[in-house]
Amino acid sequence: MNEYIQFREAELSDLPKIVEIYNSTIASRMVTADTDPITVQSRVNWFEEHNSESRPLFVITLEGETAGWMSFQSFYGRPAYNSTAEISIYIDDYFRGKGIGRVSIQKAIEVSPKLGVKTLLGFIFAHNIPSMKLFSKFGFEEWAHLPQVAELDGIERDLVILGKRIDG
Repeated sequence: MNEYIQFREAELSDLPKIVEIYNSTIASRMVTADTDPITVQSRVNWFEEHNSESRPLFVITLEGETAGWMSFQSFYGRPAYNSTAEISIYIDDYFRGKGIGRVSIQKAIEVSPKLGVKTLLGFIFAHNIPSMKLFSKFGFEEWAHLPQVAELDGIERDLVILGKRIDG
């Protein structure tokens, strides 16, 4: 199936689908700290912060259909951290369980040296066991555990920061 999963640079016309996929994860309270749907307009600046040279935003397709997206974001926004990036992967409900997350992490690791990224981070809720296990399979380790830093529907949740050094 890997050969059918493709990555391409996102275009502004992809933003509605990117937001739709993101919004579809909010209700689960497993993936994002947003508690209400976001708008396309609210994500335009975020979209424009991405670039193909160092912080890409990829649309993931499976057999020609938009299956998800993956972004690289700067960590902490200061120049000394330019070689560190947070990756986010969001998969459309219909396409979950088809290996897209696995292929996406592999892609992130592969392109990181070309982007000048030496360290990848994943910010994952501790109760999101599937994501924790998936990142761990690729050698990501727990670098920080922030207890009870989020509250979702009255339940305090822990955030785990997973990290991986990338050999260039």
